Amino acid sequence: MSDRRRRRKTGGRSAKRAARLHPTLVSVPFIERKIPYYELLGDEALELIEHNADTVLEEIGIEFRDFPEALVLFKDAGADIDGERVRFPRGLCRSIVQSSAPAEFTQYARNPKRNTIIGGKRTVLAPSYGSPLFEIWTRAVATELSKIFEISSN
Repeated sequence: MSDRRRRRKTGGRSAKRAARLHPTLVSVPFIERKIPYYELLGDEALELIEHNADTVLEEIGIEFRDFPEALVLFKDAGADIDGERVRFPRGLCRSIVQSSAPAEFTQYARNPKRNTIIGGKRTVLAPSYGSPLFEIWTRAVATELSKIFEISSN
């Protein structure tokens, strides 16, 4: 017998380089739900949230800066326009969403194998670092709300 150990052939440096250049990752764009949804809030709590959202949209509204096309669309839909601020009558936002938002849609990727279907029974997991414009808008709403609370406490 030979004292020399037998070495397995792995393909050497070129095989390792090729493996690094073409990884065999398996990616799942969404998870198909096979269990029923769990209701975290009851109907009463959901109605309260919607009522309060309608109150904010009706009394405070949203400013659409430098976007006159949006102002025209909302005015045609029945919203009250004051400069760049749009105030929505109760139920208007719900009716717009229900009549125009699809139950599901495809988010297209550069690589068609990675297209993701959003909605339906699919759960999509993605990083949620937020949008800088949303953060600015949130600060503006918080400022407006603090003004309201100051006025109501006086």
